[in-house]
Amino acid sequence: MLDLLNNKEIYEKVDALRVKKGWTLYELATKAGISPQTLYNWRNRLSSPSLSLLDAVCYAFGITVIDFLLDEEELINVTNDQKELVRIWNTLSADQKKSVMNILKSMK
Repeated sequence: MLDLLNNKEIYEKVDALRVKKGWTLYELATKAGISPQTLYNWRNRLSSPSLSLLDAVCYAFGITVIDFLLDEEELINVTNDQKELVRIWNTLSADQKKSVMNILKSMK
C-alpha cells in the first residue's frame, strides 16, 4: 500500500498513470477538474495532495482511491461489496458523505 504521507511516492504513481495515458499535466488537470497549478505545486513539492485532490485525479483515471493506493495483491483481498461502496462513495456530495458517516457511526 502506498504511504499517504509520502508525497513523492504518490505523485510518482500519478505521473506514471498520466504518462501511460499519454496525457500532459494540463490534460490531467482538465480531466480531474482541478487547476494545472495545483498539479505543478504537488509535483514540485510545494504542496501535499489532499484526499479530495487525490480523489479527483483518480476519478480522471477511472479508478478509485483504494485501487490507486493498494497494490494488486492487496486488491485481491478487497471484496466486490467493498469496491462497490467506494465507487458509490466517490459519487456522493460532501453533505451526503457526512450523512452516510453519521449513519455508519450510529450503527457501532
